[in-house]
Amino acid sequence: MSRNPKSPGPISTGAIPASVRERPIVLVGLMGSGKSTIGRRLAQRLGMRFVDADDEIERAAGMTISDIFARFGEAHFRDGERRVIARLLGGRPLVLATGGGAFMNEETRMLIKQGSLSIWLDADIPTLVERVARRSHRPLLKDRDPGEVLRDLAAVRNPIYAEAHLRVSSASSPHEHTVRAILEALATCNT
Repeated sequence: MSRNPKSPGPISTGAIPASVRERPIVLVGLMGSGKSTIGRRLAQRLGMRFVDADDEIERAAGMTISDIFARFGEAHFRDGERRVIARLLGGRPLVLATGGGAFMNEETRMLIKQGSLSIWLDADIPTLVERVARRSHRPLLKDRDPGEVLRDLAAVRNPIYAEAHLRVSSASSPHEHTVRAILEALATCNT
C-alpha cells in the first residue's frame, strides 16, 4: 500500500485501530529515507516511545557504528543489530528506526515482520543523496560517490524493503507530510 501526502493537516490518532497502536512500528528503508527524523515525529504523534536501533547498538557496544564496522566488520555488526532489535521488539510498543541494512538480514526481517508493523520509507535517489550529504558518519559511503552507492543499494534492497507491511513515500517535502501519510496508512491498516 503506497501513500503520497498532499497536505500536512491534522489527522486523529484515534482513527488508528487498537490492534495497530498496540504493536511496535518499525521503519525500514535506505539511509537518508528519514527513518530517525520521521520516526521521532511519528512517535510523538502516537504517544509512543521512539528508539533508533543504531543508537541502541552504539550504546550496547560502547563504540560508534563506524568503529564497529572498522574493527569487527559488517557481519559482526549485523549480528549485534539483530540481537538489539529482538530485545527492543520484545518490550512495550514503540516506534523503531532501523539501519538501512537491518531488514536485509533474513532473521532480523522475520523478527520485524512477525513482531511488529513494518513501514518502508521509500525515497528517490536525488532526495537520498541530498539528505546523506548533510552527515558524514555513514560507513558504506566512506570515500565513495553517494549517488552510485545509493543506486546500487536500491537495486538490491528495494525488492526486500517491498516485503514490509506498508510502503510510504518519503519525498523531499517537509517530514510532517510523510508523518501524515503514515498516520493515514495506519488508520486504514488491516495487518
